[in-house]
Amino acid sequence: METAIPTRSRAQYITATMLAAGVTLGIGELLAGLIDRVPSTLSSIGDIVVDNTPTWLERWAVETFGTADKAVLAIGMVATTLLIAALVGNWMYRSGVVVAAPIFVGFGVLGLAAALNQTLISVPITVLAAVLTTGTGLYSLYWLLQTQGVALTDTVVGEPTDGVPADPSRRQFMGRAAGVGAAAAASGLLGRRLLTATRTSDVDLPPAAGTLTGPAPENFFAIDGLEPVVVPNDSFYRIDTALLVPRVDVDRWKLKIDGLVDNPLEFTFDELAARDLVEDYVTIACVSNPVGGPYVGNAKWTGVRLAELLEDAKPTDEAEQVVGWSVDRWASGFPIETVFDGREPLVALAMNDEPLPARHGFPARLIVPGLYGYVSATKWLERIELTTWDGFDSYWVPRGWVKEGPIQTQSRIDVPRRGDRVSPGDVVAAGVAWAPLKEIDRVEIQLNDGPWAEAELTEPLSDKAWVQWRATLSVPEGDHTLRVRATDGTGETQTEMETDPLPSAATGYHTIDIKARA
Repeated sequence: METAIPTRSRAQYITATMLAAGVTLGIGELLAGLIDRVPSTLSSIGDIVVDNTPTWLERWAVETFGTADKAVLAIGMVATTLLIAALVGNWMYRSGVVVAAPIFVGFGVLGLAAALNQTLISVPITVLAAVLTTGTGLYSLYWLLQTQGVALTDTVVGEPTDGVPADPSRRQFMGRAAGVGAAAAASGLLGRRLLTATRTSDVDLPPAAGTLTGPAPENFFAIDGLEPVVVPNDSFYRIDTALLVPRVDVDRWKLKIDGLVDNPLEFTFDELAARDLVEDYVTIACVSNPVGGPYVGNAKWTGVRLAELLEDAKPTDEAEQVVGWSVDRWASGFPIETVFDGREPLVALAMNDEPLPARHGFPARLIVPGLYGYVSATKWLERIELTTWDGFDSYWVPRGWVKEGPIQTQSRIDVPRRGDRVSPGDVVAAGVAWAPLKEIDRVEIQLNDGPWAEAELTEPLSDKAWVQWRATLSVPEGDHTLRVRATDGTGETQTEMETDPLPSAATGYHTIDIKARA
């Protein structure tokens, strides 16, 4: 008696292929999370996507998702992978299972190529991990389809068999699918958790010369909802292109200074830490920050004066630009004059009295007062190159941003918040204002179209740090608009003209609407 192999279900082919792709991604994330020198394939491909994304789309992503844009990209990549897998499953249903192997291997090779483009990796272990993840995915597909009596070499549906035919049940397929799905989800989530876990920096730093004290009462206002004058590390804004924070082995790490210098140098972390360390309160900001936005913060930075390091390296007369290179190949550059004009840029090793957190640049980063981060604040620093002004453009410059990025005078309302309901009468408004190097001379607040009222300012922690401001307004019942503006130490008041961040930072008055109700 001859019996045909059961007809293969399109839904089961699609389900099996999607689950096999999912377990491939999951195991890849798990191996990357467990082994320091194996990169995440998902993030490696994501880095290529980010580097080749048009500027308008990058801006849209930041404006729409804020600092969650990286998570959204990762979710989108997983969804795209599963969609492609579903299409492959449908093709297999029509063409036979034999097409699975070359497709899986092909995607494995593409993922490996992206991973090998990463830094801080072990090539042999990365190749081995790629083989393991691809093989696991392919075997999972085979194992799932076995429940229908199908082998990877089968290409004919309904071919007669001898003896007792395979008679797998729907329940068996669903059981195996549930197992593979659980393995994919568990390995992926655990791997991603390991990859994104907060890492402490296990290094010891000697005290800085002339250690600064913390903020005194005259340096801050105790107002609920007002941004702290020194922003804690765990709530300090983070803007960069790294989908995953680089994991830098401080024992292997070195900082090189080369390019147009007569005396190239190289430092280990301990050698840098043994130099004279200094501290300074410096406000840094992202050029993409919208008016009133959150991508600005003030911290106490501890490190080595960049001027001292460059003096030891002896720049040549041709050196016009200082370029900081990250371990992930991101780079930014600024004029060499800013190193020696008194603003005292730092190769920072600590932030708010702690070794640099990994997400903020461990083991070292550049802090250049008065310049937006896109042209100065290289994190995970491993090389300082001196070159000509025309010899290099920062990462964001070819994408439409200006080559020089001085921080503009800005102010922000933190209290009350946009749309808040307040009681009629005296209402306290408060916020922050910044103009690094120029300092803030005056902040004014306006209620509706009334006169501008001058606010009270805190004493600045340094000429590079922001200040807090506060003012008490008499607010009648009704709907109202609040505006704020700042004037810096040069006498320049920020412009009312509203412009987008691209190409040289957003301008305009921060304006909010509130409701006064009894």
